[in-house]
Amino acid sequence: MKKRILLADDDHAVLESLGHVLASENYEVALARTGHEALGKFLTGRADLVLLDLNMPNQDGWRTFDLIETLAPLLPVIIITARPNQYGRAAALRIDALMEKPLDLPLLLATIRKLLAEAETDRIARLTRGDFKTAYLNHPETVNADTER
Repeated sequence: MKKRILLADDDHAVLESLGHVLASENYEVALARTGHEALGKFLTGRADLVLLDLNMPNQDGWRTFDLIETLAPLLPVIIITARPNQYGRAAALRIDALMEKPLDLPLLLATIRKLLAEAETDRIARLTRGDFKTAYLNHPETVNADTER
C-alpha cells in the first residue's frame, strides 16, 4: 500500500509543485489549503505523514498541529515555513522536523523516507509487544472510532 502524505499549504504553487514531486515519488498525496481543510482530510482519510505550513488562513499550522497531534500522537509531522525564527517553538513541541522555504527537495525527500521508516519500525515493535491500540494510532479507523465516541 502506498504511503499517504497530507500536505497543507496555502500557497497554490507550493501545494501543486510539491504535491507533484511527492506523487512522482510514489506517495499518495492529499492536498489542503487551510488548517481546517487539513484537519478535515486527516479525519476522513488516512495519513502516514503530515507536511504542514505554519502560515495559513483560518487556522494556523501550530493549531492544526496541536489538533492532529492530540488525535494521533505518533504520526510523523514535518513543519514547513518561510519564517526561520520558528525553531525554538518547534523544539519545545513534538515536531519531527522543521524545514525552511524554499525547500531543499532532496533533503525533504530523505527526511520523509527516514520518518516513514522509523514510524513503521515503531509500529511493528508495538505489535510485537502486543500493544495493538497504540500500534494503530495513526490509522483512520482508530482515530475516527475514538472521535465518534
